Order: sequence, then structure tokens, then C-alpha cells
Amino acid sequence: MTFTLVPERPDDAALNTPLLDRTFGFDRTKRTVYRLRAGIEPVAELCFSAVAEDGGLLGSIRYWPIRIDETPAILLGPLAVEPAQQGRGIGRALVAHSLEAAGDRGHGICVVVGDPVYYGAFGFSSAAAAGLSLPGPVEPERFQVKALLAGALEEVYGVIARAGKARTSSRRRLRRSVA
Repeated sequence: MTFTLVPERPDDAALNTPLLDRTFGFDRTKRTVYRLRAGIEPVAELCFSAVAEDGGLLGSIRYWPIRIDETPAILLGPLAVEPAQQGRGIGRALVAHSLEAAGDRGHGICVVVGDPVYYGAFGFSSAAAAGLSLPGPVEPERFQVKALLAGALEEVYGVIARAGKARTSSRRRLRRSVA
């Protein structure tokens, strides 16, 4: 199967909800990460679609703005691939492409709640071990983080919050490294 990765097209946004329902079921919106996304627009420059030769949507990936205390970060997900097309590299291509785009655009930290083996292959590791926590239930092994820029996770820890909802008592800050 041949597919192409493209920036999310206007019509893809309407197709995402049914794709997510087919991929994850209808109860997916009860998960903690959905509370972080509620009422916030995704990071448009990091929304990508995998499309078939006929233009049909095969998969999608989105990112959302979040904060770790006062440090901006992004939340990967959802990543969805048509159930009949899973296992063909579409999801891996979307993740690799979008993570590269995120780093190229200066995003320093990415958080994901997902399969540790799958995301570990992209360099994600335990977010809890890095000193991060989520404001709700999550399976600890599925809560992961990746520094997209060198040194981005140094001296950063705390509770993940919706973008714009930073605490006022920050103890550690992101040290930016210039390369």
C-alpha cells in the first residue's frame, strides 16, 4: 500500500472523530488526556494525515499545547490508523515525521500516553521517572516523555496542565540550549 503524509487537510478534521471511534472506541473521551485537550485547538503545524493514492484518509496524528508548570510542551495524540490498515507502517511514519517537524519548529518537550514499546522506539521514556505527573488516572508505564531539543528536560518537572494554566510557584525552569 502506498500512502503520502500531508499537513492535515480541512476535510480531514471532520473525518478524525469517526476514525478515532473506530480505532479507540467511544469511551476514549473519558481518558485523562482528553481533559487536557478539551476546549483547546491542536497545534495546527503538527497535525498530519496519511492519505491513500485516491486521497482517502488512512491515518492522522495531532499534538496539543500543554505546560509542565510554566514550561511549554506538546502532547502527542491521538495517533489513529484505520483498523484495516494497521501494521503497515502508517502510524510509525506519522510519528517519525511529526516528531521531526516538532523539533524543527522549536518544540522542546513532547509527552505521550501510549504503548511503551511502540513509543520507546522513538526515544520516549518514563515521564514519572523524569519527575512529571498527570492530573488524573493513567497507567504509569504508558505515561512517557521525550526531549525534542537537547537539554529540554533539564530542571523541568511538575504536573502536566492545559496550556495557559501554569502554576505560579515554579521551582524549576526550562534551560534553553542554543545549538
